[in-house]
Amino acid sequence: MPGKTLICATASAALLLCPAPAAASDADDLTARELAERAGDSLADAESARLRVADRGADATGSRTEPTGMDLFLDRDGNCVGTVEMGSNGGSLQIVKRGEEVWVKPDTAFWTSHLPGGQGEEVAELVKNRYVHASTRDAALEDTAGMCDLDSVQEELDSSGLSSDGASMTKGEETTLDGTEVIPLKGEEDGRPTTLYVTSDSPHRLVGAAQRVDGTDRRLTITDYDEPVPSQTPSADETVDIEKIEEKLLGG
Repeated sequence: MPGKTLICATASAALLLCPAPAAASDADDLTARELAERAGDSLADAESARLRVADRGADATGSRTEPTGMDLFLDRDGNCVGTVEMGSNGGSLQIVKRGEEVWVKPDTAFWTSHLPGGQGEEVAELVKNRYVHASTRDAALEDTAGMCDLDSVQEELDSSGLSSDGASMTKGEETTLDGTEVIPLKGEEDGRPTTLYVTSDSPHRLVGAAQRVDGTDRRLTITDYDEPVPSQTPSADETVDIEKIEEKLLGG
């Protein structure tokens, strides 16, 4: 998800004397369909992005297995860092993925709510707030590693409205979203009223989306287009191999 920095000079002194030119705004001349298409193209071309999702709907908040919040910084190489929060006191976990290695750090509430009987407490005591480390090929963390697939995210977001024919999409008045000037594009996804927020200035990018109706309350924010995903991974002292968890669960 792109975000290219304009540089008018390489020296810091020159930057003070030569501010970057303002980005061109052609939003007034574009239809809702054209804005959505350009945002879709920018999203498809993105090498990386940070996605923050908040779901306060009844289905998510009432389920321990459904995430109510995600904050993931991911790229097209499958690298990512971030956090996931579960509903109904289901805890949270931190994620780090680099190449074919993945680390997850669930909190105690996650362990105790997702493992039966006293296994959650036992595993939490074994892990001691460290990351669980595994290969992305390990079945236990395969789904978690899949969260770091930016290509899948791009396809899903594109199919949710950016590739629409625009027939039922309307263009609202310019407003601001988290300090960024945006054009709201209003339409529907699966019968639910949905608003996409596309930057007013070119290049036009999707920076947000919202659904609020009949128990549905979701918000998506996209930032840091094309910025590098942090590359630091947990140290050996901060990790425990997943084999130890499996041994504990199998009574080894």
